[in-house]
Amino acid sequence: MPAEAKADTKNARPAPGASTPASPSTSARSTPHSITHTASPPLTERQEARRRRILHASAQLASRGGFDAVQMREVAESSQVALGTLYRYFPSKVHLLVATMQDQLERMHGTLRKRPPAGDTAAERVAETLMRAFRALQREPHLADAMVRALTFADRSVSPEVDQVSRQTTVIILDAMGLDDPTPAQLSAVRVIEHTWHSALITWLSGRASIAQVKIDIETVCHLIDLTRPDDR
Repeated sequence: MPAEAKADTKNARPAPGASTPASPSTSARSTPHSITHTASPPLTERQEARRRRILHASAQLASRGGFDAVQMREVAESSQVALGTLYRYFPSKVHLLVATMQDQLERMHGTLRKRPPAGDTAAERVAETLMRAFRALQREPHLADAMVRALTFADRSVSPEVDQVSRQTTVIILDAMGLDDPTPAQLSAVRVIEHTWHSALITWLSGRASIAQVKIDIETVCHLIDLTRPDDR
């Protein structure tokens, strides 16, 4: 792990409104988990507005120059908050960029809900959904690289933010499947699909996979959905 990332995640402090692990986004429908999460007090309207400015500034800086362009002092200046306040919300750059990824996925989810996938099967709809999300990230390669690098650097102190990203991705996939109450086998398939999608992002960003190969991998792994249909057991 680069020295900067290590320094950023050291001595992390709880962020306002964060839970351990973090609770799902308020705009996302809840997903099944075996662990009960402790809820924290919701942010006030003013705190939420401040958090949104911070995430917007983070995304703007990352879009222009990637991971290295996101400096906490510049984020504070761009979002018009004190540096100490920024650190209370996000204890490190890694925390901030992982939260930025969750926010970007939430925005994508809103767009996907307005124009749902049109595939005939659940597998086709999930593949279409993930490729649309992938292409959205493709349009902002520096931002995508910064967020994926942050996920790679994340240690245990960033677990709540990483959990948020995972839950948001799960909600997107379950929505595409049209499921409200997935079986354990279906949730297992969703986890494998999530892992494959994340791996595809990494291999594409590193130049080791083409968009065509990513599409093949996503469509292949989505066939797991067909194998977990309750009527097939």
